Amino acid sequence: METASSSSAVPELAGASATLRRNRILSSKLYVDVPLSKVPLIYSTSYDIAFLGIEKLHPFDSSKWGRICKFLIKEGVLDWSRIVEPLEASKDDLLVVHSEAYLSSLKSSLTVSIIIEVPPVAILPNCLVQHKVLYPFRKQVGGSILAAKLAIERGWAINVGGGFHHCSAEKGGGFCAYADISLCIHFAFVRLNISRVMIIDLDAHQGNGHEIDFSDDRRVYILDIYNSGIYPFDLEARRYIDQKVELLVAGNNFNPELVVYNAGTDILDGDPLGRLKVSPEGVSIRDEKVFRFARERNVPLLMLTSGGYMKSSAQVIADSIINLSGKKLIDLDSPLRRK
Repeated sequence: METASSSSAVPELAGASATLRRNRILSSKLYVDVPLSKVPLIYSTSYDIAFLGIEKLHPFDSSKWGRICKFLIKEGVLDWSRIVEPLEASKDDLLVVHSEAYLSSLKSSLTVSIIIEVPPVAILPNCLVQHKVLYPFRKQVGGSILAAKLAIERGWAINVGGGFHHCSAEKGGGFCAYADISLCIHFAFVRLNISRVMIIDLDAHQGNGHEIDFSDDRRVYILDIYNSGIYPFDLEARRYIDQKVELLVAGNNFNPELVVYNAGTDILDGDPLGRLKVSPEGVSIRDEKVFRFARERNVPLLMLTSGGYMKSSAQVIADSIINLSGKKLIDLDSPLRRK
């Protein structure tokens, strides 16, 4: 039998949890001030995973992030000195969304091996797994969180990594160990004083992680277009998608203050996991449409690169960014250089 004291304890616990989350966000060091000499494109060499060749046992190209930047620099549209390097997300940062129990579970190499889908990782010392796998992921989480701040300040931002949309507060999977999308949105609610965020998830896979995390949060509108015949087959999470097809309809139904765009390239023809047949030009057109959607509504947008399981993905992403620059939807020249 429920007593008056036990029923009143529930909202008290919820209130205490919300206060703790808010305090963690306010005390975080991830929202660094970025000088105008930098452009809102975020990357660190620490993003790239090189782990005694073991990383090659997964189809994901774990050097993709660095190769994107190298292609942009080779084409002369970007300079290393103008790239923003993020801080690593700390344990307190991660606890904004994740539980102590989930983070502790990552101290098991077996658990991490299941999440990243590379079985041999299970037999490795966890100190190596933390340094070689989870540290790069935590740097990318820091990049995703910072990208929201930069998007509000500059109108757009691109984290060359991130987009771990299969990870929720209590469960990782599909090469996603931390819920960077959920984290960046919770940080934005508190630090950027916004209350409406739209997630546009156009990766080939369903974004079941953020869908679970925001299942009962009407501040977040989710548009998710994915191949329903592939991983993760999460029927519960599908119930929390607000819009499955038309971008225009989503814009009319919800007036966002920030767009989080999960721009996976596993939609490419030939991708072994996405199993769709979109051309490289199609990816550029897709990205252009999303950026134009945000520009026409004067809504800040942050882009995450998410999935993509072919070596060609890095070049396709770089070409799409070059196209966005050419169409004046982003500006890869810093404001100081233009003066």
